[in-house]
Amino acid sequence: MRPPLFFSLLLSLILQMSGCAAYRNYDQEMQQTNDQLLVGNLQGALDLVELHNPWDDKDLLYYFEKGAILSVASMLPQSQKAWRSADQMVFQREEAVPSGAMKLLTRFGSEMGTMLVNDKLRRYEGYDYEKVMLTTQMALNQLAENDFEGARADIKKTHEREALIARQREKQYEELEEQAKAQGISVHYKDLQGYPVTTLDAPAVIELKNGYQSAFSHYLAGFTYEALGERDLAAPGYRQAIELRPNLAFLEQALRNLDKPLAKADESDVLIIVQSGLAPARSSVRVPIPVQLNENLVIVAPISFPVMIPDTITPTFDHIIVDGRKRPLTALNSVTDMALRTLRDDMPAIISRAMFRANMAAIIQAQENERNPAKASLVVTAEDPFEEADTRVWRTLPDKTLVARLRLKKGDHLFTAPNAPGTAPVTIRIDHDFQVINLRTLNTVAFVVGKTSVQSWPAPVSSQK
Repeated sequence: MRPPLFFSLLLSLILQMSGCAAYRNYDQEMQQTNDQLLVGNLQGALDLVELHNPWDDKDLLYYFEKGAILSVASMLPQSQKAWRSADQMVFQREEAVPSGAMKLLTRFGSEMGTMLVNDKLRRYEGYDYEKVMLTTQMALNQLAENDFEGARADIKKTHEREALIARQREKQYEELEEQAKAQGISVHYKDLQGYPVTTLDAPAVIELKNGYQSAFSHYLAGFTYEALGERDLAAPGYRQAIELRPNLAFLEQALRNLDKPLAKADESDVLIIVQSGLAPARSSVRVPIPVQLNENLVIVAPISFPVMIPDTITPTFDHIIVDGRKRPLTALNSVTDMALRTLRDDMPAIISRAMFRANMAAIIQAQENERNPAKASLVVTAEDPFEEADTRVWRTLPDKTLVARLRLKKGDHLFTAPNAPGTAPVTIRIDHDFQVINLRTLNTVAFVVGKTSVQSWPAPVSSQK
């Protein structure tokens, strides 16, 4: 179901430029990897990431996934190295300004590839929420080692990246609006028959200001500045978190506490962070698109669109046990909601590219009807193996982030992970005026990220490949 010679030659060129992207089943690869994570086999998960990325020129997703697995394993220098590579790739693409013929060729090849085949031919740039959560997770690695200055640098990157994304999004929406008017496209995602519209219109998704700003990221900024003695900078972080998640007592209390005295010399302000589950998978569904070729002829083309599949394996919870006492946790972030909001915001561009492919398929079917009237059809009959939505997405990114803030006496404390019956309690030494405890739960397995006085949780892995 592709046009003749010119488009075939162009398609061949595009496939060469895009490497194996069009053929890679990334969702399947990462399902195998995550199956190992969910049973606590970190080495097995890391081995699969390496197995599925044998080429020398590693892509952005490789560094995303590898850094996340190494972080769970408390191999923080190695995790930071992988994530620094990812951050550098994102930065280079943000700063790159191709010129002349190269800019035209790159854009032409990318756009024609996605219109002729599918979005899998686009170079993976990372979604906005992934770029912001990358630097947030990098800051968490630093805080797990009590490096507040290092975390400060990554938090600054988060703020800068958010501002850049906001400018890019504004420009993108203007371009899409003009393009839709020029092409006469009036299709909305709510018009897609059989598409799970309710997932994009869920209240938690609509309530988000956008798909990339996180109340947790800004709260973490506030806590970091507070720990560094910069309360004048902590206040804007807490205020931004409140703006993103209004009427949340936990956030409002943080802002009020800035006016209160510091902890006593033998006490510590402890921020407990529990990150649970996995970011949602991205799958592909076929939707019938009616194409009006003339006043009397409408041909329906089945076109693929992306859908998000949330992680439902990891149990939900609302507390952690510290020294035998239940402590409530407050949910500050859901990557699933961020991913759905991002997809919702991206649907006009996805629909624009899909409509091009639908029109092409309908025209080819109409030509086939003329050649063979006996088998004429008002539905595209040729099966197109390339017609599939892009399923690439950062899968090992934690989904939910829950927090608690306690004032504890310095010394050893016993932490029991929520909903992790197979994980023994762990003793953690509290010995700083401000300290972050970072826990990671997957299925019913729990890990401590960073140093503890009794390192009984994550199994060791090797990052040497």
